[in-house]
This record gives sequence, structure tokens and C-alpha cells, in this order.
Amino acid sequence: MATRSESEVIAQQVSTLNGRVADVETRLAEVDKVIDRLEGAALTTSRAMQEISHHWDAVYEAMRRVEESDVGQLRGDWDSSHPRKRKA
Repeated sequence: MATRSESEVIAQQVSTLNGRVADVETRLAEVDKVIDRLEGAALTTSRAMQEISHHWDAVYEAMRRVEESDVGQLRGDWDSSHPRKRKA
């Protein structure tokens, strides 16, 4: 059996490592694509949540206006049924 020189062993190990590095680079490229898609989905979700928030703000504002209107009507009804006493 012939013994390989140290440089041949190193060359073989470097060659093996090159293959592994290429695999890692391929996986990183795939991960970058996934990250891009996730960022896009996060942005879309954020915009949708903001739109939902604006809708709820409008609902609460409408409910507040209705409550104020109802309270005003109740005050008007109470005032008309209880005449104020005048100071003499």
C-alpha cells in the first residue's frame, strides 16, 4: 500500500470541505428566499392588522356617538318631565 503524501491528504480534505461549503451556500440561499417570503407575509399581516384597527376605531367612535345621543335624549326627557323651580 502506498502512503499518500501530506499534501494529497490535505487536498482531499479541502475538496471534501468545498462540497460541504457549496451545500451550505445552497441552503443559505434557500433560507434567504424563505426569509424574504416571511418578511413579505409579516408586512401584509401588519397592514391588515392596521386596517382592522382603523375599522374598530370607527366602530367605537360610532358607538360613542350613539351613546352620547342617547344620553342627551334621556336628559331632554328627564328635563321635560321635571320642570325647574324658579327662584323668587
